[in-house]
Amino acid sequence: LTPVTYAIIGINGLIFLWMGMRDSDTFAAKVTEGHIELGLNKRLLQYGALNPFDPSEVIGPHQWYRLVTAGFIHFGLFHILMNMLLLAQLGQLLERAMGAVRFVLLYVASLLAGSLGVLLIDSDGITGGASGAVFGLMAGAAIGLHRRGVNVFSTGIGTTLALNLVLTFTIRGISIGGHLGGAIGGAICGWVMLAPT
Repeated sequence: LTPVTYAIIGINGLIFLWMGMRDSDTFAAKVTEGHIELGLNKRLLQYGALNPFDPSEVIGPHQWYRLVTAGFIHFGLFHILMNMLLLAQLGQLLERAMGAVRFVLLYVASLLAGSLGVLLIDSDGITGGASGAVFGLMAGAAIGLHRRGVNVFSTGIGTTLALNLVLTFTIRGISIGGHLGGAIGGAICGWVMLAPT
């Protein structure tokens, strides 16, 4: 059983539905007020900004909760479905192998590393999604397999990670910082947490 994986998928799904009930544009991959409230943007985090949906409202700086909340918001059905599909597959593999507590630690560390990557590399637009954490799970799994002497490209993990990295750099609008940050954070954690015993 992988209860943590299902719980994370459930939280993401509930937040997506809540945002969609507030504004149906959520389902159509458009930026909504909910994305502005919870998403991550380096300039907004540091300096604050006017809310583009309500110019009389000033979004103040130093809203550090965005480092976490950004990992639970999605832009459209395709975005959340792809992230949750990968999360379900990786969760089945990793949560069983690591146990619930260590899996949560890997997921949270990857999510925060993805947010750090956004702050270091991305500057424009609002960033959100579980993909930073999912990239961390992929990279952690790849490192764990490699440390056990398994060719990661013989398992599908290596190919999936490589393909997603190529897409990150070729499709416009994807958060390079979020994906790279999550992957680097997950790889570091995977090196420690998935070391051969």
